[in-house]
Amino acid sequence: MLKRSILTALVVLTLGLTAHADTWHFDKAHSSVGFAVRHMVVSKTTGKFDDFEGAVEFDGKNIEAGSVNIAIKMASIDTDNTDRDKHLKSGDFFDIEKYPEMTFKSKKITKGSGNTFTMVGTLTIKDVSRDVTLEGEFNGVIDDPWGNTRAGFTAKTKINRQDFNVAFDNKLQDGSLVVGNDVEITLEIELIKAK
Repeated sequence: MLKRSILTALVVLTLGLTAHADTWHFDKAHSSVGFAVRHMVVSKTTGKFDDFEGAVEFDGKNIEAGSVNIAIKMASIDTDNTDRDKHLKSGDFFDIEKYPEMTFKSKKITKGSGNTFTMVGTLTIKDVSRDVTLEGEFNGVIDDPWGNTRAGFTAKTKINRQDFNVAFDNKLQDGSLVVGNDVEITLEIELIKAK
């Protein structure tokens, strides 16, 4: 009976240690949430969101047991053109007065070969929530000279903006879209472990 109790305690303790995850916060000064979309077919316009918050939970090693939660402030959109940014904030695109945030919450992370991983999560833009898949790379963990532990990730996905009711559809004379439907999203994330 005593052996069984000790064994049970060890199993519980092991499970507890395995399930432990640290909280990591975004270092926004060294992170970016960027996007690119076709403009008039022949080129791409790029931009980014400067203001976002949230946290990542993982133990620093086992990425599959981790989770990501991020809220992006739509008013922080920056395409290096004030007039274009104003248009993107309007009802033609993001309607930021009504929908001030875009959110992503991970549901499942699967480790791939080497440092790669696939992350499935729910992306919410305006009043639409859909699952999207990001292809990522875990760039490792390091201790910086100021006593912080840092980790880095790169992740990419492509979405159709029409799926999220971002429905501006002005066309050129040949019927091509002024603004393409496919939007490439790239996350370059540096994290600092909470102390």
